[in-house]
Amino acid sequence: MVETAKKQWYVLHTYSGFEDKVKSDLLSRAQSMGMQDYIFRVVVPQEEKLEDVHGKKQEVSEKVFPGYVLVEMVMTDESWFIVRNTPNVTGFVGSHGGGSKPSPLYPEEVERILHMQGEPAKKADVHFEVGENVKITEGAFNGMVGKITDIQDDKDKLYLSIDMFGHATTAELDFDQVEKLED
Repeated sequence: MVETAKKQWYVLHTYSGFEDKVKSDLLSRAQSMGMQDYIFRVVVPQEEKLEDVHGKKQEVSEKVFPGYVLVEMVMTDESWFIVRNTPNVTGFVGSHGGGSKPSPLYPEEVERILHMQGEPAKKADVHFEVGENVKITEGAFNGMVGKITDIQDDKDKLYLSIDMFGHATTAELDFDQVEKLED
């Protein structure tokens, strides 16, 4: 995988009513075509609503954005082609046609939508251990090395002890803001 490429969230436009089919087809295609390192999660945002069915209140799932599906992926020519050519996908939102790559969603938008779904915005691809040293790749401590003092898997958070000016400083970081050190 290209070192600079990172996974981001994109919006697919689908034929209305085919959102769940697109989700299952896309995950199946990613698996069968060996693209698991490029196509990660597919989400059809839904919310529970109470509806009156034959005089009784019943809870039903309703699509929040009918005709749209979110996909977390690393945008490459191959992954773009596979997603774009999945049956019932009409295209990417934010693409200007002619084979141009779409714009990803802003992280704040994704976090808000996934929070509504009860899903974490980021899922860890690696396993961390307390006591392990990791390199920070984003934020104020970018480029520094810290030792993991605590892990909150449910929130995808790490707590690191970082040496700054001879004093230990604690930093709270998301799993995707650090990388394992090479052995």
